[in-house]
Amino acid sequence: MSDGGGPRDGEGGGAPSGPRSGLRNPAAAVRGMGTGTLAMEALVLLLAVQPLRTLDDGLGTAGVVAVLVLAAAHLLLIGALRRPWGWWAVLGAQGVLLACGLLHGALGVLGVLFGLVWWYLLRVRRSILG
Repeated sequence: MSDGGGPRDGEGGGAPSGPRSGLRNPAAAVRGMGTGTLAMEALVLLLAVQPLRTLDDGLGTAGVVAVLVLAAAHLLLIGALRRPWGWWAVLGAQGVLLACGLLHGALGVLGVLFGLVWWYLLRVRRSILG
């Protein structure tokens, strides 16, 4: 039996064959997700400076400078998310944060945690943008 309507999803009619996200502007939504995460990560890095200085043997001057530069880089990367290479640069920043774990173990833990967050965000980005 036919319902008498037009073509159903996936049948002719020029309907897209892939899954639809339902978003009006999926690229902007994904960029917003990345922007919010980068801003949050930069804030966490800035807020972590003082506790890291007072913990155990403390974070030295080089470590404080590295964290501040990394937080500033995260804020600059927000603008780079408009370009395809920006997402790769974010992954590079995660690698640098993970390497900062050599300066203090807590930075390595932050690198692992935010690395997992970015792994999830990139999977969501792939499922939305295809």
